[in-house]
This record gives sequence, structure tokens and C-alpha cells, in this order.
Amino acid sequence: MAQASQEFGDWPLKRLMTEVVGSGPKSADDMDREQAREAFQRILAGEPDQTTLGAFWLANRWKRNNPEELAAYTDVMREESVVTAEPEADPVDCGANYDGKDTSAILGVGAGVVAAAAGTPVVVHSGDRVPSQKATPYKHVLEELGVRTELEPGESADMVDETGFGFYYQPAFNPVIDDLFDRRDEMGVRTFVNTIETVANPANADVHLGSFYHLAFARKMIDLIRESERLDYSRAIFFQGMEGYDDIRPGYTKVAEWSSGEDLEDYEIETAEYGMDMEREDLAVDDIAVDSATITAEVLSGDREDHFADAIALNGAFRMYARQDVESLDAGLERAREVIDDGSAEAVLEDLQAF
Repeated sequence: MAQASQEFGDWPLKRLMTEVVGSGPKSADDMDREQAREAFQRILAGEPDQTTLGAFWLANRWKRNNPEELAAYTDVMREESVVTAEPEADPVDCGANYDGKDTSAILGVGAGVVAAAAGTPVVVHSGDRVPSQKATPYKHVLEELGVRTELEPGESADMVDETGFGFYYQPAFNPVIDDLFDRRDEMGVRTFVNTIETVANPANADVHLGSFYHLAFARKMIDLIRESERLDYSRAIFFQGMEGYDDIRPGYTKVAEWSSGEDLEDYEIETAEYGMDMEREDLAVDDIAVDSATITAEVLSGDREDHFADAIALNGAFRMYARQDVESLDAGLERAREVIDDGSAEAVLEDLQAF
């Protein structure tokens, strides 16, 4: 076990628990940036006792991390774990919650392929049944479609440049975070690691597309990006995704949009305004991986014209809009339907399967 006096500063996790973060949800104090950095450096080095680590994670959950703490954790992750591989293209970075979905179809593969066919490169990244939910992520939908997922970062970058769509696999590009899997699993609840892994940005993209449950959390994530010294996003859009994922909800969806040098703007998307009369239950499936893959293939081939086809087209349009490749969602939606109708989207999927 590492010795604090030799490798770290003066703030082992036990002292942080006793003097700063561990007194309870109402009375705990926030850490300063250096304290938070040291805490996560110790965690990534495997230094804390397992009981202390669990207590620290739970205390952070109770008191709720502020943007400065989250930015410090993110910077340490980027410095000590993330292996970046930057494609020549400048993709939209889609960082959905890594612990997946367990009710509704995953639309982001189809949406990303549609966007790629329209000229908007897209990167997605995930792990494999990540705690606490350990549900279906991007990886398993891609595998069901016959797309390789266990790629080294350089291969992922090549996939982006060759097809317009790329998948980065957490154990390959974020290995020290992946090493925390068992400890996270024993917690039984999400920790701040679930938050920061979504902005790992393995492709060094300029634009991030993420999701949130409440607008206040979107503001916190944008403040994290602003305060981070290792993230270079110039633009970020967060929205209330289905099951916390990066799929726009049927009906009403709240959106938070930010560009460097500007204030955050929030607004709503109503799917009915785009001629889409659907409810959340219309996008439910039984087997998330298998059914999502089947739906994706059928939509991209033009063989399916239903709520799922509408949802994939709208989410593809939103990726184009995020990168500012179209002026509006209406324009993006028109472009999405064009690339499905003319076979371009299906061709991207075929390229991915052949990669």
C-alpha cells in the first residue's frame, strides 16, 4: 500500500472524512481542488482501505459534489487513466450513462449512424455492465449488430475516420477507472465515478452531448467543463434523456445548451411539434440489446417507419445540431430522413460491420 508521506500530500481519505466531507449531508464541507485531486489520486493508486473508500464515496454522494470537486476528479482521471486517440475528424462526443438502460430501446447507435451518414462524425463510449445498474450500454447493441467493440483507442479513432462513427471501449481507453469495477459494484449505488466517466472524452472532441435527470445537474456538468483544466470542449448540450441516456424523451424534453464564452441557455423540445405522436411506452422493448439492434438495422435499411424510426431520426438530427452542422432540428430531421431514404445510413452500418 502506498504511503501518504511519500507519494501524496496531507489529506488521506480518512482525514478528509473526519475533518471535511464525512459529517453528514447538511453539515459536511466541500473540498478544495487540491484536496479533491489528492483524494482521487489516492483512489486510483489503490491506497485507501476498502472501508474508508466506501465511506468516502458514500459521503460524497450524501453531500453532493460541487463542480470544482468534479472537475478535479475529472482532471486526475484524464491525467492518470484516460488514453486518448484523436481522429482526424472532429466528432460529437456522446457520453451516455455507462450503467445503461433496462426498459427502453437504445437509439444512440442508429442516431449516430444517421448523423455520420449526413456528415456529422459521432463518437460513443461505454463499458460493459457498469455498476450500479449494470444494464445494457452501447457496447452490447453494437455487438448484436456485428460491430467490433473491444478496440484499442487507436483502432477506435480509425473507425471514426473510416466510417464517421466510432466506439471507444472503457477498459481499453480508461483502464484505471475500469480497475475500480469491483469496488464500485460492492457499493450498490452510483458514485461520482459514474458522473465523470461520461466526460472522459477519449477522442478529444470539441463538442459533448450528454444527459441529465434535472436541469440543476446539467448546470453542474457545464460548470465542471468550465472549471476543468484537462477538458477542451468548446460546446456542450445536455438533455433529459430517457433513463438518463442520450436519447430524447417522447413528449417533453428539457435541454441545456452552452458554448464557450456564452451563458447557458435552456429550452424545451416537444416531439409533437415534429409530427411525432408517441409516448415513452411506445419505445419500450423486452431485450434491450437484441431488440435495439434489430430496430436499428430495420430503421437504417428503410424497412421500418414507426415511432422508433421517428425517434432515431430526431436523435440523429440532434447530433447534427449539437455540432452546428445544421441550423435547426427541423433541418437536421429533413437531412436524417434523406440519408435513410437514399441508403447512406445503411451503408455506414455496413462499413462498421466490415471494420
